[in-house]
Amino acid sequence: MTHPFVHPYVPNTAPESRQAMLDAVGAASVDEFYADVPAELRLARALDLPEPFLAEQDLVRHVGGLLRRNRSVEPGRLFLGAGTYQHAVPAIVDEVINRSEFLTAYAGEPYEDHGRFQALFQYQSLMGELLNQDVVNVPTYDGYQAAATSLAMAGRITGRRTVLLVSDAHPDKLSKVRDYIAPTIDLVLVPTVDAVADVQTVKRMLGETTAAIWVETPSYTGALETALAELSEAAHAVGAVVIVGTDPISLGILTPPADLGADIVHGDIQSLGLHSWFGGAHAGFIAVHDDTRFVMEMPSRLFGLASTDVPGEYGFGDVAYDRTSFALREEGKEWVGTAAALWGIAAGVYLALMGPQGMAEVGETVLARTTYAARALTALAGVGLADGAVHFREFVLDVTDAALTAPELVAAGRASGFEPGHALDDSHLLVCVTEQNTQTDIDELAAVLGEALAQKEQNA
Repeated sequence: MTHPFVHPYVPNTAPESRQAMLDAVGAASVDEFYADVPAELRLARALDLPEPFLAEQDLVRHVGGLLRRNRSVEPGRLFLGAGTYQHAVPAIVDEVINRSEFLTAYAGEPYEDHGRFQALFQYQSLMGELLNQDVVNVPTYDGYQAAATSLAMAGRITGRRTVLLVSDAHPDKLSKVRDYIAPTIDLVLVPTVDAVADVQTVKRMLGETTAAIWVETPSYTGALETALAELSEAAHAVGAVVIVGTDPISLGILTPPADLGADIVHGDIQSLGLHSWFGGAHAGFIAVHDDTRFVMEMPSRLFGLASTDVPGEYGFGDVAYDRTSFALREEGKEWVGTAAALWGIAAGVYLALMGPQGMAEVGETVLARTTYAARALTALAGVGLADGAVHFREFVLDVTDAALTAPELVAAGRASGFEPGHALDDSHLLVCVTEQNTQTDIDELAAVLGEALAQKEQNA
């Protein structure tokens, strides 16, 4: 605040009340409370906020104006991924999760259960079948937390500190994971070769201090790791855990990581019936085999069948509850708070509706259209692929020799109503294709970008 203002909805904002509180704690100003925050992290200016409104309708008008700045892109014309994806969401998913017994409960947990425990148990069971793992958690906040927790679990299980990241991970995910595990895990990045793991280098780096190897497949660039079984065998030979990050939307067509040696599988369920919503509805999953060493290191809640006081009667409830911070607080494996339980129910509805055949069909469709889009776009002048890996849903275009840079191609696409992808730098464009991008959509994008490139050549 740059000047005294009494907020009608926030107590203790009157200047005399603020001063009384400062006097009580012995502080000269509010700034003293932030003395430990480094100067480079401070905003050092007032927030860009309007003057207080006199009436509620004025605030509504202002917020409406902000919302109107958003511009939606037709699903078929959206080729932007990089962590949040525009997959189709069946209407029944929204219908179910908007029911009051699911939607309005704190943390998805009403004080009397109206089927939430059963719904989440069914979600866990469906995810277990898809992943070919025995135990799947109630969703964490997001896939980033699931990744970080998986690495922390490996450290606790092995008593070691070193984790080798052998894939190209999402930069934002990598940043969050580093922050989360810094006190207990040393993360070492092993550069990839042609977008996949450098198997021989990984083997040389494995040793008695290695807690785990971390594989991302599909990776940040959509590359599929083809040497997972070999990597798993090498890691297990030195007593290390194999951690694999994946996207469950791909597993109707691809071999589950668990079948190739993964001990802990994690990821985000945003692709399973969750809207992108200007950044996405996200929730993370962690899956392990029915091995006590692994199950008891999972910090988040697990729902299963439990007996009741009535002989022969069973209900749905927490399993191994004493693992969690709910039961032990500061002695819990990790802190578990408000989770994304509602999104687990959404993903469960999606999986139940799709079934094995539906998941196979969506996987085949995405894989085929990814390949088609890569061929169509690399037919443009000066455009090629950045690597030779097999890709699912995303791939990187190398436009070093093209007439336009990656940001310029994005701008050209937007001018025609397309979102062509994410410019990684001037020379590389990350393109995403889902089942919502038809062959016609891909051809139209190629035509728009091709025209922009040709026009630039003519004007050069």
